[in-house]
Amino acid sequence: MKRLHFIVLISLLFSMLSFSQSAIIRGVILDEGNLPIEGVNITTSNGEGTSTNNNGFYELKIPFGVEVTVIFTHVSHKRVEQKFDLKNGQEIEYNPVMLIEVEQIATVIINTNTRQSVDGVTSISPQMIRTIKGAQPGVENILKTLPGVNISNELSTQYSVRGGNFDENLVYVNEIEVYRPFLIRSGNQEGLSFVNTDMVHNVDFSAGGFQAKYGDKLSSVLDITYRNPVDFGIRADLSLLGGSLTAETVSKDGKFSGIAGVRYRDNSLLLNSLETEGNVEPVFADAQTYLTYRFSSKFHLNFLGNISSNKYNFQPENRQTNFGTLQDPVALLVFYDGQEKDQYQTYFGAFKANYFASDDLTLKLVASAYHTTEQEYFDILAQYRLGEVNTNIGDENLGDVEFSEGIGSQLTHARNDLDAFIVNAEHRGDYKIDDESTVEWSVKYTNEDIRDRLVEYEVIDSAGFSIRPPIFSQTNPQPYTPFSGPLVAFEDTRATNRIQINRFQAFVQYSKRTDWNGNEVFYNAGVRTHTWNVSGDGITDNKTQTVISPRGQFAIKPSWEKDMLFRVAAGLYYQPPFYRELRDSEGVVNPNVKAQKSFHVVLGNEYSFEIWDRPFKLVTEAYYKGMTDVNPYTLENVRIRYSADNNAEAYAYGLDLRLNGEFVPGTESWFSFGYLKTEENIDDRGYIARPTDQRLKFGALFQDYVPNMPDLKMYLNLVYNTGVPGGSPSYADPYNYQLRLRDYRRADLGISYQVVNPEKTYNSKWKESFRELSIGFEIYNMFNNQNSITNTWVRDVYSKQQYAIPNYLTPRVFNVRLSARF
Repeated sequence: MKRLHFIVLISLLFSMLSFSQSAIIRGVILDEGNLPIEGVNITTSNGEGTSTNNNGFYELKIPFGVEVTVIFTHVSHKRVEQKFDLKNGQEIEYNPVMLIEVEQIATVIINTNTRQSVDGVTSISPQMIRTIKGAQPGVENILKTLPGVNISNELSTQYSVRGGNFDENLVYVNEIEVYRPFLIRSGNQEGLSFVNTDMVHNVDFSAGGFQAKYGDKLSSVLDITYRNPVDFGIRADLSLLGGSLTAETVSKDGKFSGIAGVRYRDNSLLLNSLETEGNVEPVFADAQTYLTYRFSSKFHLNFLGNISSNKYNFQPENRQTNFGTLQDPVALLVFYDGQEKDQYQTYFGAFKANYFASDDLTLKLVASAYHTTEQEYFDILAQYRLGEVNTNIGDENLGDVEFSEGIGSQLTHARNDLDAFIVNAEHRGDYKIDDESTVEWSVKYTNEDIRDRLVEYEVIDSAGFSIRPPIFSQTNPQPYTPFSGPLVAFEDTRATNRIQINRFQAFVQYSKRTDWNGNEVFYNAGVRTHTWNVSGDGITDNKTQTVISPRGQFAIKPSWEKDMLFRVAAGLYYQPPFYRELRDSEGVVNPNVKAQKSFHVVLGNEYSFEIWDRPFKLVTEAYYKGMTDVNPYTLENVRIRYSADNNAEAYAYGLDLRLNGEFVPGTESWFSFGYLKTEENIDDRGYIARPTDQRLKFGALFQDYVPNMPDLKMYLNLVYNTGVPGGSPSYADPYNYQLRLRDYRRADLGISYQVVNPEKTYNSKWKESFRELSIGFEIYNMFNNQNSITNTWVRDVYSKQQYAIPNYLTPRVFNVRLSARF
């Protein structure tokens, strides 16, 4: 029945056809560095005209059946003229590149009077995302250098923002919300980011205080726009970690355009560098496409599709971790038997119909479906020795464990299966009241069908004695008296759940730009509502819940000589529970978990200025978040386990600074700094640090080139994060364990040479077959810092003490890369 409803919705999309009595030219105007140009004047020979917006986009109506000359002018670029003779209702995309008089690599335009500045949004150049790769290439690799964004695991694409966890971030692609797998517990198991960077046209990111048009999450919004091609092209990228191939095309009449990409990634290069040795097969692949068909100038139909297959097979053999001090070195030596087999298959498809009823009114209908089947199977026996290390230089046994302080074994078992099917149907619209005012609205229905089987247990043996869970009612008096109670696993979780969640969401917001006593003023006010109900097998005590979220933004750009903008945003932000937030650590679903509530206040300032006749911008934001009905959780690597109870309150406050600009002429770089403090109070026991309490953060993204050889370029990606609370042993009270992990320090260096530069002409025939060709060399973790993501807890049989043994991340790794565009 659900699939029948989905087919009916798609059929309705095709019935909304209409025809126009004019032709339309639309597109984006770029400079030589493929960056959009704002404020380009566009006029026609018959007197019509318009200009590009802050993203370089424009739309121009012209008469059909006659030849019209369109003129593009800008104060700092060369004039462009082009003749058009279009048919009735025809729409084409024309993307001219405007040249400048002075030869340079690129031009970076930084202007506070933009939509991004008003909305508190950071816009990232797609070209930068494709250039700055890193160990986990993608949008997230750039996000980690922004203030307020914390990533302390280069194997993962998950990020926390201003004290939130990984589940508190919204991700949209062309206004369609996308999801990630449920069962991922380690960065080793993660594959590709959903976002294919070769298909990206625009990237916007908000770290808080975002508008009502975005959904109900507590922390951030990543808003991605895939591009509509204007001609045929192929882009390829190869490295020791895998490769990607992207193709794009457009029909002769301009009605159809499409872009598709396939990606393959093998993380063996990274995982084989870890301390745990063994046979590892981490293979990830996906295929994506974004298609557009323009039935007329008033009706467009888009399709976004994705198929992803992630497989992680691992047979560990041994591991040695050295820790302690120089005076008292200690080592953990582990021998393994068994294997792990994980698999994640996801399918995603979405249709989006755009109906341009008039110049002022746009109506949209979106229908999407997401299906994931996941399995996590492992049986691993780990036998360990914990002891002193031989430090005698010259001894043939240097580095070996000589005296064992702890001997034991651990058997872990899992047979976890999950099947989730999520369907969305949404109507969106926006109405332009006048040139300065806009109203936007949406109504959305979501159905989530989750089937989950959870079977996990862990048996721990220390010096020949099976360790019982400390909360078990019957104590174990061994070795002094015989124990006659039943043998139980240290951890044992078994549950089978089938859950359905129905959601209804809606929002309306009003935006206006005006003038107030000579100062430019921008404001936005909106409200959204979210109603949901949880049902399923064995659930009788459930109720329908509703939350209402008012949100607002205000910005003013004073008419000062200095180019400054001040911004304030405030609102209520709710996060209604998703399936993982309903399931506690024992696998039991609590249908009456309430939405977590957060009150945001964000104060921002943007100061644009020039140094060395080059543009710079300093962005400062101070924020406070007060949270109630908090659902406490523990964090292990990237796995989050919720208590499924709203028994805590929390807060987060901090300061973010970011300075970006042309430190080197023609390139964009930035330096960022963040301070954060976030604590929670569970059951009125007092405030303690939350698992994401990362106090200090420093990030830098620096680009440079050789002046006499500008095709030889480099980038340096630096991140320093102070340590977060490293978790605690199973069943431990978090109030007694606030031990922090070591600080995260990482530097990635990339050097590339453009063999074929798109801005140059070549006489060589083989070079003429490429639009762009570059070769590169990358060093990940250049200074070989030992970063850790979690701790392994091991008992000392003599002192009964538990040691927190760090699980280290990747050391220094080298990679080579070849990129080409045809």
